[in-house]
Amino acid sequence: MLPTIQTVGVMPVVVQKYGGSSVADPDRLEAVADRVRDTRASGNEVVVVVSAMGETTDQLVELAAQVSSQPHPREMDMLLTAGERITMALLAMALNERGVPAVSYTGSQAGILTDSAHGGARITRITGERVTASLGEGKVVIVAGFQGVDPQRREVTTLGRGGSDTTAVALAATLGASSCEVLTDVDGVFTADPRVVPAARKLEAIGYADMLELARAGAGVLMPHSVEYARDHEVLVHVRSSFHHEPGTMVGGDSEDAQLAGLAHANLGDVGVITLVGADADENAERAMRILGESGIESSEGGSAARMARIEVEASSLDVAVRLVHDRLLGMEASL
Repeated sequence: MLPTIQTVGVMPVVVQKYGGSSVADPDRLEAVADRVRDTRASGNEVVVVVSAMGETTDQLVELAAQVSSQPHPREMDMLLTAGERITMALLAMALNERGVPAVSYTGSQAGILTDSAHGGARITRITGERVTASLGEGKVVIVAGFQGVDPQRREVTTLGRGGSDTTAVALAATLGASSCEVLTDVDGVFTADPRVVPAARKLEAIGYADMLELARAGAGVLMPHSVEYARDHEVLVHVRSSFHHEPGTMVGGDSEDAQLAGLAHANLGDVGVITLVGADADENAERAMRILGESGIESSEGGSAARMARIEVEASSLDVAVRLVHDRLLGMEASL
C-alpha cells in the first residue's frame, strides 16, 4: 500500500488528470485552466496531472527513430518525459495569468519514486513533500504524468502507456483525495466503443473487476495498471469529459453479479477478438456465437475467466460482429 500523507489545508483535495486531447493546443489549455480555476474556487485544493499535448509523444518517438535504430531506453525516457514538462509549465502559466497561484513539478520533483524499469516502471512510493507544501501555500499543483525517478540510480523513468492515469490514481491514494477525476475526450465508460457501435451507452458506474477486464481487452479509456492501482488502494475514479461538465462514469467497488457490463474488441492482424465482460460471460459468449452464426459470420471460442469470455472472428468482420453482438445482447437495435 502507498502510505497516505497528510495535507496541510482544511479543504478537500481533488486530483484531476487531463489527457493529451484535452490539452492539445493553447485553446484547450486555456479551457483546462478555466476548469481548474473553477474547481479551486468551489472550495478545493487541486492537484492536476497532465499528459503531453496532442500527439507530442508520438512525434518524439518518431524523432528518436530518425536518429537511432535502437534508442537506448534511458535516453528514450529522458526524451519522452519532455512532453509532459511542456504541458505542465504552460498550464501553470495560464493559471497564474488568471490570478490563480500555481506551480508545476516533474515526477521526480513531486517525489514519485519508481523501480528501475525504463519504459514501464512501477511506482513504489510517493513522498510528496513539495506537493503538500505547495498546497499549504494555497497553490494549485501541476504534476507531469507518466514519469517518476528511480531513487537508487537517480534516473528518470516512465510508466508506460497510460502512465498519466496511474500517476493521478497514485497521487489521489497518497494524498487521501476526496475525488480523482480522469478527464478525457469521451463522456465516460461505454458498453462498447461508440466509434464502432453507435448504440453504445454510457455506464453510470462500473466495478474495478469489470473495468480491469475491459481495459485489458482493449477499451482505451483507462489503462489496466491505473485500474489495478485504483482497486488496490480503493480510489474511486470519475471518468468524464473535459469538454463539458456532465457526470461521467464512476469506477469503483465490486462488480455487479447479475449484469453484462459491456464488451471490448481488438484487431490482432487476421483475427478479431471480442471480449464480453460481466456476469454469465460464458453463456453470453455462446449466445453471441449463435447470433453471429445466424448472420453468416464464423466465430470460435477464445478463452474465458470468471467474468470474461472471448470469441474470435475474422478481422474483416470484426466491426460488424461487434455491433451485432452488442445490440442483440444489450437490447439495442442493430445498426450495421
